[in-house]
Amino acid sequence: MNEARYEGFVPGRHLLDAVGNGGFRFAEMSHRGSILILPSGIYAWDVHSPAALTAASFAPLFLEAHDIDLVLVGTGKNPIYIDDTLRWRFREAKIGFDPMTTTAAARTYNVLMNEGRRVAAALIAID
Repeated sequence: MNEARYEGFVPGRHLLDAVGNGGFRFAEMSHRGSILILPSGIYAWDVHSPAALTAASFAPLFLEAHDIDLVLVGTGKNPIYIDDTLRWRFREAKIGFDPMTTTAAARTYNVLMNEGRRVAAALIAID
């Protein structure tokens, strides 16, 4: 993973403390904007709307696919249908893919992390 490309890198696994106001709280810090939570750490994620959800936007996640069983995708304030092409890319990588609102994805991520599950999250920031 090229850390220079992904500003806001925080190594390790962390629970989310808060969601909203355009960002997230975790690891005793705040981040404004969307985040990608991977086994290697939490990264700033340059995705601002569901329209930007493409295989390319998930490239860092696919690099760590061997350590991920499920990715929770926070699509903002409203749940949306994710394009079949992207769904197939996750199937090919053998990663479960569950889109939902960002708030629901953050809550679910914390529950699964506490259970010791191999979960990742891609969360679009909300106000």
